[in-house]
Amino acid sequence: MTSIFNKVLIKDLVKLRTVVKSQHMKDYPESHINDFEADKIIESLSEEAREKLIKLAVDYGITEL
Repeated sequence: MTSIFNKVLIKDLVKLRTVVKSQHMKDYPESHINDFEADKIIESLSEEAREKLIKLAVDYGITEL
């Protein structure tokens, strides 16, 4: 498996982590909301899904949280 760090720019990874933590992981226990767990979710997404998620995050200001 190729690492997410080889597929996504760091600035985009930060945006993706913010979105995943605030939206996809909102029902997780606080102890499980971390970069490692967010990266596992991000790695499971297709390239197209990651691109759409970044665009939505920027469009809706989610990365400003």
